[in-house]
Amino acid sequence: MPLVAYNDLPTFDRLKQEGRTVLPPDRAAKQDIREMHIGLLNMMPDAALTATERQFFRHVGESNQIAQLYVHPFTLPELERSAETKEYVKKYYEPFEKLQEEGLDALIVTGANISQPHLEKEPFWEPLKKVINWSWNNVTSTLCSCLATHAVMQFRYDQKRSPLPGSHKLWGVYRHRIEDRNHPLVRNMNTVFDVPHSRFNTVTEEQFHAAKMKILVKGRLSGTHIAVSPDGFRLVCMQGHPEYDTISLLKEYERELRRFEAGERPDCPPFPENYFKQEIIDRIQPDKNHPPTMALMDHHREFINENLENTWTDSGRAILSSWIGLVYQVTHANRKNQFMEGIDPNQPLKGL
Repeated sequence: MPLVAYNDLPTFDRLKQEGRTVLPPDRAAKQDIREMHIGLLNMMPDAALTATERQFFRHVGESNQIAQLYVHPFTLPELERSAETKEYVKKYYEPFEKLQEEGLDALIVTGANISQPHLEKEPFWEPLKKVINWSWNNVTSTLCSCLATHAVMQFRYDQKRSPLPGSHKLWGVYRHRIEDRNHPLVRNMNTVFDVPHSRFNTVTEEQFHAAKMKILVKGRLSGTHIAVSPDGFRLVCMQGHPEYDTISLLKEYERELRRFEAGERPDCPPFPENYFKQEIIDRIQPDKNHPPTMALMDHHREFINENLENTWTDSGRAILSSWIGLVYQVTHANRKNQFMEGIDPNQPLKGL
């Protein structure tokens, strides 16, 4: 399903430079292939906005080649943005009201940074509820990532997330296992695969069950990663970050290390679990009695980048591919309509 560069969003050029398949509109117009329109509600802060945009565009664009994929990024005006980012959003993103009018086949909702102990106090709370409530009755399937999953579980199913024991941060790359090998979303997946996580809070397995959601993927250390709404498909909730680039956790670690060196946090950040190989750790912390430094990180930059390993992208792409393929099979040709004729919204995947 090649992406269609229907405007001059810089991400399209960036992806083409990476060798990704991106169709110009004139070529797309000549192909007798069905379009699919996928919304991307990007709630990430300014520093991560375009990186997150690229990550999801990349996964969607590489899912498969059976349709032309129009990915429509939008955000919430209530989120605080710099003047530069506001200009970027104004130029390249679309208003939610326009997407409501034109319709979407599917929706992806990213995570977000928070500043309040209670999600309902965040500026995105009410606008996000509006988007999710609209998508439930107008979009074939909505896929939520991390913080978005926690918010939806609270306002839709009254299941509030809780801090991990000891205010511990689940941070690193963790092994997961398929729980339901018959569900079409994960039917063709490896039974065991890795997923990055980066969070202080969790929605427990018991809470997903209380909401009558079906757990598809979970990890011994990380808990539930993927769960779907009782109908099996209209809402897909993820707690991990399969969209992460190879260097995403590295950037997070360096951000926290800089905060430590600036006196903005009292302790040196731990290494993300199962991420840095021992050879990297030996370079950036040669003396175990002293913490790593950004000077050492910069000195060994080439070595670090060459020795980071990615064990999650293929599985993350496979899940996105299955998700889009399932949407393709049950969504209506008119993107204003939620399902094709004969599909039961309460069992949209019946027979697949």
